[in-house]
Amino acid sequence: MSSLLHAVTANRLEDGAVVFWSRTGWAEDFPDAELFEASEPAAAVLDAARAQTTDLVDPYVIDVRLEGEHPVPTSYRERVRALGPTIHPELGKQARGGPVVAAIQKAAGAARSSGRLSLIRRK
Repeated sequence: MSSLLHAVTANRLEDGAVVFWSRTGWAEDFPDAELFEASEPAAAVLDAARAQTTDLVDPYVIDVRLEGEHPVPTSYRERVRALGPTIHPELGKQARGGPVVAAIQKAAGAARSSGRLSLIRRK
């Protein structure tokens, strides 16, 4: 297992689709997401994404780790978003299959990504 990596995700305002920042812009498939080894490059992408408020909703940084050679979001929530919708295994992105989808389906771990912890309001 490798050190912690990061990716940037959001929802597209037009249709609510989960999108991930890739080298060519925003992509719908998690395997296309650009991975960052440090939080600083992800933060720069996040700042640029937040400037596009008319196109995206709630862009944020997620934690990713490598399972073998395949990237997997560390939090359960982000794994569901990467595979979804998850109402049936023959629907959504998981229906396409492939090694990254298999790695995500086998993964276990945290309920939250540390990138979202700053968004939780504490009283």
